[in-house]
Amino acid sequence: MINTTTVVSRHAWLTLAILSSTLLSVFFSETMLLPAIPEIISDLGISYGTAAWIFSAYLIVAAVMTPVAGRLSDLYGKKKVLLSLLVIYTTGLIVGGFADNITFLLISRIIQGVGLAAVPAAFSLLRDTFPPAKLSIAVGVFGSAYSAGSVVGLLVGASIIQAFGWHSTFLAIIPFAILVTSLIAKFVKENGAPNQSNNSKIQGQGSKEKGKSFSIDIKGIVALSVTISSFLIGLTVIQIGVNNENIVQIAGAFIISASALSIFVIIEKRAAPPFVNLRLLRDKVLLPSFILLIATGISMFMIYPTIVQLVRSPAPLGFGGDSVDAASVQLPFMISFLVFASITPFIINKIGSIKPIIIGGIISLFGTFGLLMFHNTEFIVSVDLAIIAIGLSLTMTATWNIIVSSSPKEFTGISVGIGALLLFIGMAIGPALAGVYMANHNNGGIQVTYPSAQSYDMVFFTAALLSVVSLGFALILRRKTINALI
Repeated sequence: MINTTTVVSRHAWLTLAILSSTLLSVFFSETMLLPAIPEIISDLGISYGTAAWIFSAYLIVAAVMTPVAGRLSDLYGKKKVLLSLLVIYTTGLIVGGFADNITFLLISRIIQGVGLAAVPAAFSLLRDTFPPAKLSIAVGVFGSAYSAGSVVGLLVGASIIQAFGWHSTFLAIIPFAILVTSLIAKFVKENGAPNQSNNSKIQGQGSKEKGKSFSIDIKGIVALSVTISSFLIGLTVIQIGVNNENIVQIAGAFIISASALSIFVIIEKRAAPPFVNLRLLRDKVLLPSFILLIATGISMFMIYPTIVQLVRSPAPLGFGGDSVDAASVQLPFMISFLVFASITPFIINKIGSIKPIIIGGIISLFGTFGLLMFHNTEFIVSVDLAIIAIGLSLTMTATWNIIVSSSPKEFTGISVGIGALLLFIGMAIGPALAGVYMANHNNGGIQVTYPSAQSYDMVFFTAALLSVVSLGFALILRRKTINALI
């Protein structure tokens, strides 16, 4: 329970506001881009499957880089790493603003994905700045910045796309990104030096081995990159359709992915220091929390592009709307997520961290089932999305609070990095999986095709199944932590 008498300094609140602006700016950029997907497909002459890589490539790199950033922030200083990554992210925005083909665009997204790895460093700075009794509030406010950026992105992005084109979705955020970077450099302070002593403890080595604690597990990074990329490539090829010509490619991609995953596990068991500390994945509290983040990431980013396509496809296959209509339908989701992510810390204060996750799972199940059964009008879709957002915001905010507060302090950076990695993996799988459904079930003429009603049913059914999975792991988490956290 939170001790309301604990005093938080004004500097801590200022730090929270500035760091939250980091997350706000990143997702402001992302949701601005969402309504533009149909224009990008048309302008660049690409398929649904290729378009999915606009998000997947970005999130794969973010997934791989977040544990690296977490490790680096523990070793070299959180502020230094955060500023470096924000500079890289801004560079990626500039490149994206001038992309004129899919290769150039994907390169810009890869650069931006490196910058997104700033999240673990920002989380770690929050833990250093806020007293434990107030940490859940800081985590909740920081998490709600995601939705705040998404709301602003949807409101502003659709208008910018119609008035200036999709390239402007990148260029418009550059001044804000520069401002946030400048504010962090000037006002955010890091408590203490990089945690060298703790890293010696992690390795179980003495001072003679300190130099080794600063190494990066390149082999582990490569193995994980191959694992994720091969898996998503397999999904992309499936979107073309399974036949005698590509069955070998599909099987080969999944076999390579499984083999790389096995190699990754072997490497991490032997590495010193490991890229991903496998002991954290066996923790009875952290493991179910990590799985909840994966399920949440898949659900959110599987639904996002699907709703845009549903709104913008011509009747009777969709609602025949434009980018503004797509943003308007998704706006209740973002607003609901913002509101409930903001109040979830106070709910945690009253009932603990576990019950909000269970309640969120139940609400998400109702929302996804409603979306599966009823999605024939824009209004009904908006209502269903708002319900889903309430459930996901409760689940995600409470889950992050458990991860940040339950991790040993010397492992905070890498633990948050693993959580972000798994969340981003889920986010990368989501649009790729939606692309599989939409590409394999389509209607249309010779020159253009659109997803069929069956493809939307498959997406929403999968989202409902993921809600069931989330609820199941929430109950497992409750059973394992009932004595410690409630």
